[in-house]
Amino acid sequence: MKSLFILILLSLVVGISAFLWFILSSKRNQFDDIEGPKYRMLNDDDDDNIINKK
Repeated sequence: MKSLFILILLSLVVGISAFLWFILSSKRNQFDDIEGPKYRMLNDDDDDNIINKK
């Protein structure tokens, strides 16, 4: 019975810390743009440099 209370307490601590970590990272704008980097790599900016050198 004592181990059950320890496991419940441990799971509450882990759950609350994961929730606080999510809130902290959300406030630091870690989840703003998920789609952007995969489209940004498709933009080929090297063409502009080649045209300007000619």
